[in-house]
Amino acid sequence: MPPKQKTLTTPKPIIYQLLPRLFTNYCEAPVVNGPITRNGSGKLNDINSKILGEIKKLGATHVWYTGVIEHSHDADYTAYGIPRDNPFVVKGHAGSPYAITDYYDIDPDLAENVPDRIKEFEALVERTHKAGLKVIIDFVPNHVARQYRSDAKPAGIEDLGHGDNTDMFFSPSNNFYYIPRQQFAPHVNLGTGSDAYVEFPAKASGNDCFNAFPCATDWYDTAKLNYGVDPANGSHHFDPIPSTWMKMLHILRYWAAKGIDGFRCDMVHMVPLEFWQWAIPIVKSNYPDIVFIAEIYDVALYRPFIAAGFDYLYDKVNLYDTLRAIECDNHSAARITSCWQTVDGLGANMLNFLENHDEQRFASPFYAGDASRVGASLVVSSMISTGPMMIYMGQELGEPGTDAEGYSGHDGRTTIFDYWSVATLRNWLAHGKCNGALPAPTKALRDFYKTVLNLCNSEEVLRTGRFFDLMYVNYDNPGFNPHRHYAFLRSTPAELLLIVANFGDSRSDVAVNIPQHAFATLDFPEGIDSQACEMLSGEVKSMTLSASEPFRTSVDAHSAVVWKFKRQRITAIRPQYMKK
Repeated sequence: MPPKQKTLTTPKPIIYQLLPRLFTNYCEAPVVNGPITRNGSGKLNDINSKILGEIKKLGATHVWYTGVIEHSHDADYTAYGIPRDNPFVVKGHAGSPYAITDYYDIDPDLAENVPDRIKEFEALVERTHKAGLKVIIDFVPNHVARQYRSDAKPAGIEDLGHGDNTDMFFSPSNNFYYIPRQQFAPHVNLGTGSDAYVEFPAKASGNDCFNAFPCATDWYDTAKLNYGVDPANGSHHFDPIPSTWMKMLHILRYWAAKGIDGFRCDMVHMVPLEFWQWAIPIVKSNYPDIVFIAEIYDVALYRPFIAAGFDYLYDKVNLYDTLRAIECDNHSAARITSCWQTVDGLGANMLNFLENHDEQRFASPFYAGDASRVGASLVVSSMISTGPMMIYMGQELGEPGTDAEGYSGHDGRTTIFDYWSVATLRNWLAHGKCNGALPAPTKALRDFYKTVLNLCNSEEVLRTGRFFDLMYVNYDNPGFNPHRHYAFLRSTPAELLLIVANFGDSRSDVAVNIPQHAFATLDFPEGIDSQACEMLSGEVKSMTLSASEPFRTSVDAHSAVVWKFKRQRITAIRPQYMKK
């Protein structure tokens, strides 16, 4: 069966990722390694309608609320009947959002009123929908926190690990893998005396560390879930359906019933493909519009996971890594051609991004070092296909990721392990008013993001149009530098876009060859002399597209142009969102 293709009549998803713990934390002076009692935490209730409206105006169609399910942390909520996590198996004070302690609960750090945390999440879902946005949350299927226990599970549901035979390394009936007769002894401090963390027998760690001695760089704060695969010999035990499968399916359906619109599924390739082939159709049989997004890092598995039912896949190891190499390592822009060729036929399923919680910030010294250099990468990643584009909170404001927050350290990322307040976001959000004064360069950057992201859905040609790569006719073109320039076409029967990106350090006068084959393939007339509009600036002038003469345009350093041609003349009216 060929890979499933997305129906292209729906909007192109533009996903805005935010961590509520950080996003609406307005602590003015957080301290390194500060506890929640000192540094505070953002709250779901503080993500108000004004904020959601601004995210919508930016061009987003979805919000991915990262880290909302209860996970390990060292804050004390025992007064509310929530067991406290041992801090020696918590990374940082705030813990990893991917070390889940209760799949059926909302993290109490995010609640204004802890007993009402589920209601506060449900209200956020309702507010988000009223703002015209859809809701995505995490599903973390591969591992849980070492001290997983659910105090919020529905009646009749058994916890993960309930009834496991802990004397067996592997059993098809177990939810975890155990290291018999071995005490958990990672290469980190587990404390002493009554405060020590003791686990016997040890469970395997989430990153497939099947021994009792994980290193500090391993996922020692998590325990690997058993889906019926015996790591000793790779054998599969899927009949009868494993207990873990049934429990995880119930979790998916529980959250789907809350009215969410999609799951971002963590490290999907570490879970058997057969589970997804079984679970996704069941969930979609009751919730047909819900989407499944896969975090995946193996191009060879893209097509099988799309065939298994996933709607979208991270294209990290393909397009993201290539764009980063062009920016940071002087790789040739011509390599972008191999990116779309690698996923040819799957473009509508590829989720592109320049930042997320795992990656270093574009503006950080570890990446580009300057947020204003983003133009070429942003235009290419958002416009090369009809697939989704993802933006990470503060990216549109040039957040540099230079804080050394605590456990995370100075690594170019925004911490997911610490209680922290991000000054870039704090200053703009202004306690939910979204009227913080922005320096001129930051305002210009946000306006650029707003223009690009809105074009992705306001322009039918970007939402549904065909793609044609122009590099093969420009490699020996003296007016075009294929190592710094990248050019392609997007088209519908009525319109054509010529997009030219300049990854170079200086403004370029570019001459782009367009072959007659492109006009024939895209069924667009050659030689139209029309009023073309450059969609990023609003410039309109008479221009001609022809196979006999190169198309000439100027492109600023680290930027792009998007020239629009129509079969009939277009006016010089700027789109509504570009008006001042």
